[in-house]
Amino acid sequence: MVTMLDYINEEEDTLLKILENHTLKEDENLAKIEHLMILATGSSYNACLSAKMFLEKYGDLVVTIEEPYNFNHYGKLVPSVDAVVAVSQSGKSASTIDAIAKIKDQNVFHMALTSDLNSPISKVVDQVIDLQMGIEKVGFVTKGFVSTVLQMMLLGITIGFSKQKLSEKEVNEAKGQLKQVIQQIPEVINKSQNFFNNHQPIFKLGQRFIAIGYGPAWGTAKEFETKFTETVRKPSHGFELEAYMHGPYLEADTQHILFFIENESINSKRSEALRSYMFIYVGDVFTITTKKAEANNTLGLEINCPEWIAPLVLIIPFQIFAFQTALSKGIDLNVRIFDDFDTVLKSKI
Repeated sequence: MVTMLDYINEEEDTLLKILENHTLKEDENLAKIEHLMILATGSSYNACLSAKMFLEKYGDLVVTIEEPYNFNHYGKLVPSVDAVVAVSQSGKSASTIDAIAKIKDQNVFHMALTSDLNSPISKVVDQVIDLQMGIEKVGFVTKGFVSTVLQMMLLGITIGFSKQKLSEKEVNEAKGQLKQVIQQIPEVINKSQNFFNNHQPIFKLGQRFIAIGYGPAWGTAKEFETKFTETVRKPSHGFELEAYMHGPYLEADTQHILFFIENESINSKRSEALRSYMFIYVGDVFTITTKKAEANNTLGLEINCPEWIAPLVLIIPFQIFAFQTALSKGIDLNVRIFDDFDTVLKSKI
């Protein structure tokens, strides 16, 4: 039976194929985009949040991310929005399809990013972007998450090139950086597994898990929240660095395990200061960083890349931790729970 771990181990090959298949071409519809609205929920939302900085930087545009159900019932299309991309790995998300229908008659360009080109969402948009990672049969999305991050990054590159804001040389340089990071995924997986093995008793006994990130790593923290909630099934939360410092820290106690997600940034010093402060108030503090490890409680990936690319690999340790922590707690992820959920709640078409 296929597991989360199987899909995690396929991530390098999948991402390299996506990168190799990316065709650089000018698109007149993309060239017009100044304000892009993304409709996504769950892991798709987290992936888009992870790619937002890259997308805005290379696409030279403004990006807004909306939860489709809330947008459909309470939202309003901002006049400056000139394009919408709906992200649904299965292509069957009812709320996302309904949100597209709400704005279908407005003068905006509609796209969908999905794994199933024959899915319901593919039939209600102007252009479909193939996620190019097949159908992920395990409900706890891993390969689909990183594929979405990369596809959104490549969309940013294509938009920038179509707008003539990026030269072919700059595009190739950006794709070269992406490739270098992707090729380090096997080593990231290996380091993450070793780190888990060294700290397994802490993960096994953990009752409250919190991740804190800044910039694009906020998306990583939110995906940590999603994965740990789905698999470990203990209270788990992902916070943006400054948001954690405005109230949530007040619940900290010795049952809390904190993960600080760090990379090269002007915000790294602030994260380090918070980490040092919280150390004496919680059970354990771990750091996941793109830099070299300087302590036993730090997982150093030693990857030299700008922070807007780092989300491609920073999530992988948490995917490993989620899978292995669930196993250590005796949770069989192959046993489906709430099997009638989608049918009763009509969350999927």
